[in-house]
Amino acid sequence: MNSYIKRAMLFLQDIIFTVKCPYCEKVIDRNDYACKECKSKFPQKGYETYAVGGYKTIAPFKYDGIFASGVKNFKFYENPSYSRQLAIPLANEIIAKYGVGCFDIITAVPMYYKNMHERGYNQSELLAKECAEIFNIPYAELVEKHKKNKAQHTLKGKERESNVQGVYRVIDSQAVADKNILIIDDIITTGNTLGECCKVLKKAGCKNIYCAALCAAIV
Repeated sequence: MNSYIKRAMLFLQDIIFTVKCPYCEKVIDRNDYACKECKSKFPQKGYETYAVGGYKTIAPFKYDGIFASGVKNFKFYENPSYSRQLAIPLANEIIAKYGVGCFDIITAVPMYYKNMHERGYNQSELLAKECAEIFNIPYAELVEKHKKNKAQHTLKGKERESNVQGVYRVIDSQAVADKNILIIDDIITTGNTLGECCKVLKKAGCKNIYCAALCAAIV
C-alpha cells in the first residue's frame, strides 16, 4: 500500500471513527487517551481506601470533577469504547502500587444479568479486560451476581451493607482456589459491594486478593 492511500485511509478513519476525550468529550487523536487539558488535571499520585473487610483498594482518581464526568460518560451514556482510554491511568496505578507479577487472574465486579442486558455492557468488566490485555494476564468471570438488589447509590449507611449480603457467589471454586486475584470496579464508595465480592472469593479459597477501581469516593 503506497503512502498516499495509507494517509487517505487514516484520514477517513479519523472522520468515521471519531475519538473523544472521555472526561470532556473533546475530539482527540485516535491513539490518545485524554485531551491535553484533562491530562493536566490528573493527580500526581493516586488514592488508597479500603473495601469492607479490610481489602486495600487503589484508584488513580478521586470521584469528582472531570473524573466523575468520565465515569458517568462511560457508564450511563452508551460509551463502552471509553474503556480503552480509561483503563490506561488505571493500569498505570496498578503497576505503581502492585506491579503485575503478583496476579494470576484479573476479574471484575459483576452486574445482575437483567441490568447487564439493559445497559448492554458491564463497565467494570470492560475495564478489567482492557487491563488484562495490557498486562497479558488472563481475564475470567469468577463471581456472579445471582440476586437482584437495590442500586447502592440510592441507599445510605447500614442499608448499603445489608443490601449486598448474599447477592454474590463464586462461579467455579476450582478456578479460584489458591489463585492471586486482581478484582476491578469502576467506583468504590462505601466499599460494601467490592468487599462482598472479596469475601466470597476468599471463602472459595483464593490465595490473595488485590482491589482496584477507576475512581474512589473519598471525602
